Amino acid sequence: MGQSTKFWDKIADRYLKQPIADVAAYEKKLQVTQEYFQPDMEVLEIGCGTGSTAIVHAPYVKHIRAIDFSANMIDIAQTRAAAQNIPNLTFEQFTIDELDIPHQSLDAVLGLSILHLLEDKEAVIAKVFDMLKPGGIFVTSTVCLGDQMAWFKWIAPIGKFFGFFPLVKVFTVDELATSLTNARFKIDHQWQPNKGKAVFIVAKKPS
Repeated sequence: MGQSTKFWDKIADRYLKQPIADVAAYEKKLQVTQEYFQPDMEVLEIGCGTGSTAIVHAPYVKHIRAIDFSANMIDIAQTRAAAQNIPNLTFEQFTIDELDIPHQSLDAVLGLSILHLLEDKEAVIAKVFDMLKPGGIFVTSTVCLGDQMAWFKWIAPIGKFFGFFPLVKVFTVDELATSLTNARFKIDHQWQPNKGKAVFIVAKKPS
């Protein structure tokens, strides 16, 4: 965890300045997500980075609690939210493992560009399922390298060891979908803009 934290702390400023690779796809994901939102919703975002998506979504819900394990990412996100005077948005430095969220207390959880960076995505998905109220949603956008770059699973540990990139897990879109359904989620929406691009999924906890 320490090595990955250092990696993200180091690139935080560069990450903020990095342009969105596919603006049309990003905007579609925002639109679809907001169609599920209601003004009274309590939302958690895990792996929020510099806060861009949480800031965009904040007007559509009651409150968003957004976490990231990188202190530098959170500092940037807090500064941005304060500059825009967004009162219903809280940024905190936490890992998902450290969170103590009451059972069935959240309406939505966002995990965007994060599941492939976790040591145990199944454990996190199960924890998210427990956090959500019946009918709650888990929104993910995930790079599934197993469909196009299965060989990367042999390179990833070497790159992480030398600090070239963080922990990266390799799995397919089908394997991700199976992880969600095995955790008892129902996939309500699934979209992939192009082959090899991140897959966007809205998974719903049964009512």
